[in-house]
Amino acid sequence: QVRLVESGGGSVQTGGSLRLSCAASERAFINYGVGWFRQSPGKEREFVAAIIWSGDSTSLADSVKGRFTISRDHGNNTVYLHMNSLKPEDTAVYYCAAGFGIGQTAALYDYWGQGTQVTVSS
Repeated sequence: QVRLVESGGGSVQTGGSLRLSCAASERAFINYGVGWFRQSPGKEREFVAAIIWSGDSTSLADSVKGRFTISRDHGNNTVYLHMNSLKPEDTAVYYCAAGFGIGQTAALYDYWGQGTQVTVSS
């Protein structure tokens, strides 16, 4: 089992940046692909980004391409979501998830963090 803890959320103005972290204490975390999802009130959870276990391949939702990147640091057992040029529509609770099968579907992931709030004001 892998326990995930997100951090780095907060409130920023339009155009600002944040870096979210998804950390795990279990060393087995390095074997998992990791995805970031987000959910805002009244909306379904949506895919944001994913990275395979090695970090060699990533995937981004069209809505964040050119603004967000995903990376991982095996030494720190952490996956990062770098968010730039933030827009009000990026406001949501952001969740990280880990699984052996990754993709844009939430059901592919086995473990989830508790989420971190990101608020972008205009």
